[in-house]
Amino acid sequence: MKKIILATFSIMLFVACKEDGAKAKRIVSSSSGNINNLSVVIDNILWEGPVGEHVRDVFGAEVYGLPQQEPLFSMSQMPTAIFTGFARKNRTILKIEKGKEANTVFLEDPFAKPQKLVLISGKTNMEIIAQIDKNAEKIISVFKNEEIKEKQKRIRKSLNKNNNIEQKLGLTIKFPSAYRVAKEDSTFFWLRRDIKAGTLNILLYEMPLNAISDGDNAINDVIKMRDSIGKVYIPGPIEGSYMITEEAYTPFFKTTILDNKPTFETRSTWEVKNAFMAGPFLNYIIKDEINNRLLVLEGFAFAPSVAKRDYMFELEAILRSVKIK
Repeated sequence: MKKIILATFSIMLFVACKEDGAKAKRIVSSSSGNINNLSVVIDNILWEGPVGEHVRDVFGAEVYGLPQQEPLFSMSQMPTAIFTGFARKNRTILKIEKGKEANTVFLEDPFAKPQKLVLISGKTNMEIIAQIDKNAEKIISVFKNEEIKEKQKRIRKSLNKNNNIEQKLGLTIKFPSAYRVAKEDSTFFWLRRDIKAGTLNILLYEMPLNAISDGDNAINDVIKMRDSIGKVYIPGPIEGSYMITEEAYTPFFKTTILDNKPTFETRSTWEVKNAFMAGPFLNYIIKDEINNRLLVLEGFAFAPSVAKRDYMFELEAILRSVKIK
């Protein structure tokens, strides 16, 4: 009996020492949810009023560069009272609380992993709306980056092992095994995947470092460059037709960073000269000064009559996985 008591006491002492000496790791379950599906935790009365309308305007804004209107995020609203159990497992969560001090808090993995939760509070509707406006760009960036990481994680489950890209272009890029090489030469690759409604396409190629000028004329150089590539490499369905940048659609253009290098980003729509074909594209031009070149990565979709947001998101996730040797 004394031995049992002594053993029990020893175990209790060990557990107590462990809790005092080191903080136990919190175990959370895996997050879930469809890509680009945002859970919005907000009481019904707020959702149906000006606060909910503003949330929908900001986080359901039209994705630029698509030929039809599609929202940035697909939103699922739930009242605070039912935000329990499995409802807390979505990867991205926006929570709105009224009656508290105006604030915006960014939380990582509070209920599941990986997970990003943004908590916005305010005493009045106007304070909440002001917090949304003040932090919208950062919130969208946090949610989108989380979804890009999730999409890349899913892509890594079944990768294409084409080594010619690394050997010829000096880069690695992670794309699914469902993509095939449609065309290649010493400095150009065209990858494509058949989908039910058409194809998804990736272009990888080099250009001289001075092919794109800095300043206001850069976007014109980008359009000229991609039109010239389309004429040489991307033929249309009839003789003399080829892919060009659609003139009627104003391109979205900005500078960004890819693989820690300065990069031009262009989003717009393409069409086929002399043929009725069109769709969205995303173009990155990386200044690879170490290798004295511009590295061009482009994704474009041909998917008539269907939603294209998630297709373009897949292409973006693939392009953003690039690593230059």
